[in-house]
Amino acid sequence: MFTSRWILPQGRPCLLAAVAVAVVGSTACGANLKGNAMSYREAKEFLSRHTKVVELSNKEGARVAVCPEWQGRVMTSTSSGPEGPSFGYINREFIESGEKNPHFNNYGAEDRLWLSPEGGPFSLWFKPGAEQTLDNWFTPPAFNDGPFEVTSTPEAAACRMASRMQFENASGTKFDFSVIRVARLLGKNDFPELFGKAAAKTLAEGEVKKVGYETINTITNIGRATTKEKGLVSIWMLGMLNAGPKTVVIVPYKAGDEKKLGPVVKSDYFGEVPTERLKVTPEAILFMADGTFRSKIGTSQTRAKNVLGSIDFDGQALTLVQFSMPKDPAKADYLNNMWGKQEEPYRGDVANSYNDGPPGPGKKGLGAFYEIESLSPATEMKTGQSLTHLHRTVHVQADMKTLAALAHEVLGVDLESVRKEMFGK
Repeated sequence: MFTSRWILPQGRPCLLAAVAVAVVGSTACGANLKGNAMSYREAKEFLSRHTKVVELSNKEGARVAVCPEWQGRVMTSTSSGPEGPSFGYINREFIESGEKNPHFNNYGAEDRLWLSPEGGPFSLWFKPGAEQTLDNWFTPPAFNDGPFEVTSTPEAAACRMASRMQFENASGTKFDFSVIRVARLLGKNDFPELFGKAAAKTLAEGEVKKVGYETINTITNIGRATTKEKGLVSIWMLGMLNAGPKTVVIVPYKAGDEKKLGPVVKSDYFGEVPTERLKVTPEAILFMADGTFRSKIGTSQTRAKNVLGSIDFDGQALTLVQFSMPKDPAKADYLNNMWGKQEEPYRGDVANSYNDGPPGPGKKGLGAFYEIESLSPATEMKTGQSLTHLHRTVHVQADMKTLAALAHEVLGVDLESVRKEMFGK
């Protein structure tokens, strides 16, 4: 049985309390994580001092913390009860400051809703005529600030939230959407359908601790009809997770001739990624997720599969991310998120991963996190039409033999080979 609980904020803590959380949290998980390594209990208590928390849980120890007032973010989750590790990146420094940032309110969160595109002629981050540089980059207030209204009851098995978003793109086109966002804990009956019977059997056997949830994200056009000529939007889901020195993102891809399918991976978002941080094997793209080097990769419409993940070798935790995708995404319009001039604004990535780090010499990064992201196709929407995108996150703790079997069944990789590729013998 699933349950949800609402936890109201307890008032702002003193600085001493904040420091205590940081010190205790640094070793609570027992894993050598660079990110904010707290137990789930510590994370929930910290969040509850600053905002309302809606918690989804089951009897097996799965917990998911949703913060409606912070744009409906799923802030964190755990697979093993209150004292289990908190998987989502939580930006304690930003939250403690109590200050808003017009560029980006970086609370953290392992599942947040943005809309795309980020760059190009139809960018939502840059004003018309503005040079597309970091100084001019501003997250639209519609999904940077303000609460989502909870429309479900505390007893419901899922948290349903609603909001309205109004914004303008770099071409001057105005948009007006109503937004419905539902966070739902996954149950044992979901896993065979999502990952196959073999993976579900692996999850059901042995000393396996898991948490899985999905967000169902729907935007409905309540403004003028949208057109390709004036710019479309798509749903963009981003999950911020604690980076670690032995954490690797694993991205399966569709194999084939580059002359027909194009490059296996796009890696020039912030300059080329050093070869020791990015490997391409016959089965998957491997990307370092240590939170020390700002970089981003993407898989295109011709290469993407609807599943990717990461492995934390130190913490013995496997993360699987699955999302809704057309049967043939190459036939759909996906928005190009690259900044600046674009030749093809409707040819873009289906999935991305971002690793944070300093944006330049002497500058500070956003935090010790990495992201796993998915995007919906973009489509013209008449007034009253809707677009929906599902994004699912599953964290599994188990012995390496079990994790290896699961990684092979879902991601098609051998974990020991992944380890050797990225870290040597």
